[in-house]
Amino acid sequence: MIAAQLVPSPVGPLALLAREGVLVAAGFTAEPKDMFARLTPALQAEGLEIVDDLGAPAEAAQAYLAGELDALDGVPVWQPGTPTRKRLHAALREVKAGTTVTYAELAERAGLPRTAARAAGSACAQNLIAPFVPCHRILPSTGGYGGYLYGVSVKEWLLAHERGAIADRT
Repeated sequence: MIAAQLVPSPVGPLALLAREGVLVAAGFTAEPKDMFARLTPALQAEGLEIVDDLGAPAEAAQAYLAGELDALDGVPVWQPGTPTRKRLHAALREVKAGTTVTYAELAERAGLPRTAARAAGSACAQNLIAPFVPCHRILPSTGGYGGYLYGVSVKEWLLAHERGAIADRT
């Protein structure tokens, strides 16, 4: 069974979905079914149950939102992907809170050539576990924030939160 919990945040609910303590999806939506629909057919076959307490992943999200910016780092995650995609997702988890890198730099950190920036962008776009796999910390080399599945305003808030620019914490 995939267990889901909504965690309140200043930018809207954060849906967390876990299987046996491992986070398989997370995103800023009030509807866990939206995240569930993005899972593999095998995981979807297990069904979805909304719970009041998901345990460690929810505690980590709450701690992160309260200002403990490295709280998400130790939560185990799993998502499907090619070996290259998995390397990019692992490299994403190494980008520390309060810092940003470009897509080309992310590719390099994953052991790929800088020209693999497009693959890095695709890995970010297909990331199922935001903000635990922090694709919000990746910015285009041309400047600006780029896109974000949950809206640029959420990406801006996350980056400001991590820079300590948000005074009113949850």
